[in-house]
Amino acid sequence: MDVRLALIALAVIGVMAAGVVARFGSFARIAQITLAAILLPIIFRYHHKIYIILRTLPRDIKFLYRYVNASRETKHYMKNNTTIMKIFTERAKLYPNKPCFIFEGRIWTNNDIDKFSNQIAHVFQKAGYVKGDAVALMMPNRPEFIATWLGLGKLGVITALINTHLRLQPLIHCLTVARIKSIIYADEIDEAIDAIADSIKGIARYKLGGTIPEGSQDVHSLNILIEEASTSQPIVDQEPGYRDNLLYLYTSGTTGLPKAALIPNSRYLLVMAATFHTLGLRSNSDIMYNPIPLYHMAGGLVGTGCALAKGVPSVLRPKFSVTAYWTDCIKYNCTVAQYIGEMCRYLLTAPARPEDTAHSLRLMVGNGMRPQIWQEFVNRFKIEQITEIYGSSEGNANIVNVDNRVGAVGFIPSILPKSMHPMAIIRVNPETGEPLRGPDGFCIRAEVDEPGMFIGLIKQNDASREFNGYLDKEASKQKTIENVFVKGDKAFLTGDILVQDELGYFYFKDRTGDTFRWKGENVATAEVEGVVSNVAGHRNTTVYGVQVPGMEGRAGMAAIVDPDSLLDFKALAEGLDKALPFYARPIFLRIVKELEMTSTFKLKKIHLQKEGFDPNKIQDKVYFRSGNKEYVQVTPELYEEIISGAAKL
Repeated sequence: MDVRLALIALAVIGVMAAGVVARFGSFARIAQITLAAILLPIIFRYHHKIYIILRTLPRDIKFLYRYVNASRETKHYMKNNTTIMKIFTERAKLYPNKPCFIFEGRIWTNNDIDKFSNQIAHVFQKAGYVKGDAVALMMPNRPEFIATWLGLGKLGVITALINTHLRLQPLIHCLTVARIKSIIYADEIDEAIDAIADSIKGIARYKLGGTIPEGSQDVHSLNILIEEASTSQPIVDQEPGYRDNLLYLYTSGTTGLPKAALIPNSRYLLVMAATFHTLGLRSNSDIMYNPIPLYHMAGGLVGTGCALAKGVPSVLRPKFSVTAYWTDCIKYNCTVAQYIGEMCRYLLTAPARPEDTAHSLRLMVGNGMRPQIWQEFVNRFKIEQITEIYGSSEGNANIVNVDNRVGAVGFIPSILPKSMHPMAIIRVNPETGEPLRGPDGFCIRAEVDEPGMFIGLIKQNDASREFNGYLDKEASKQKTIENVFVKGDKAFLTGDILVQDELGYFYFKDRTGDTFRWKGENVATAEVEGVVSNVAGHRNTTVYGVQVPGMEGRAGMAAIVDPDSLLDFKALAEGLDKALPFYARPIFLRIVKELEMTSTFKLKKIHLQKEGFDPNKIQDKVYFRSGNKEYVQVTPELYEEIISGAAKL
């Protein structure tokens, strides 16, 4: 029996026994002494575990209360086979004039969104679209974006949300892999679609905004079609249900072409309910600020679900702006704001202004807040609550930090025994990322403070633990393992290295494959990036390992954005010496004008890693540091010394 259950059982029995014998006078004293004799050895033996449970009990009770409410709600949705479309339609009837989305000064009410979505539904129903068909949507952030996929969803048509920055082959790939029948795109995307027109013949094109060139038979004006369409609710033969696919969301493509993740209604409703209850949002008073791309999970699910289903208005912005972030929050009286990736670092590097603290935000929610800037960010902008979320579009390993624990991406309640934990950290081979197994053939749980891969145990028919996977079935198989802790169980592999402390908090360390070994030690690039960026004045930085002939492992290299050549190399070296162990300090530096990033502010480093530190192949200046000396520029002569082994690393 788990020690927690044993202690609780003994305590209950003891209290009952003491209450009974108390009626027999002198026996009460004997009962108390006997009970103490039984409990004291157990308490002494497990005193630290008891201390952990008691210390984290307020956090755990708060979370479990909210989790139970979210779970009860999702079970209700499953029982009633409902969808986000049905929920929103009912809300629009009850609260037609309630603000739903706010964009560039205009308020879109529930009624506005409902009517537009109905018009979209009628347009595509008339064109012959039925449940199970797929349509691509490529549009900058605006209310029409949500209303469009909502309208298609009323027909059971699946919407593939396309990154507006994609061009040529990656764009063609995203359209073809989803087997779409047509693409809806905004006027701003015109050139990108025209550039691939010959490669997507057979795919109908619906353009919103702008004009249609004369003689263009392949492009339909969605504006005209919408004007002619009815605003009434569409009548369909096959209504979509709880488990039917609603959206396709694409992975960011940091290590290859994007994969289409399946987002059924069950997943969307789970994210919505979890967001609302876990964050403690308020339907009558909260307003959310959402400058994140709507084709991304954070912007498209977290940032829209509560507006559609719970009446929490969402302020949309075409794209993130450092100068507009706080002024927008002030202008629209936002109480909740979203962030992602490097946004917080960009906000922190901006010059101080009165607007920094003139807002009414009580909560910021997102993922990617670097631990190295967390407290500085909170102090400067006076944010009451930072709620860091860890999760992915396709995965079931989702956790949240609800109590301001600096650096933590989430936790699992300490009061729950490990057998009830839906997530775990397992040991993996640091070189290959493959799970390690014990003599019994099962995976090995990582110890407290031991880095390992984060996994989510799969349980079908449970919205919070399902793994829906990708359109590509083979890619889905590669993200799961079987016989994890018991025969027959399965788990989703996140590909991320996390560590858990004794209080149950999880901390992100690195992506599998990004971690490298040097001087016999594992180096987590994410940690080093945070330190280098801080020491270098919050400059954009990415860290990776490069091979050096004759040396085991990979030497650390940092690419730092410094277009004006203002970086103080001596101060940088001194700062890194203070903040990092010797094996984690970058040996090579590459000074760049900019770094390539995904649209969700994730740094791309594969091509940098391949180019290494050869000055004959790289136009950027490269610097080398030997031992505790200063960084010196790598010349062709020094490069030869390094690869020949003459220069000490």
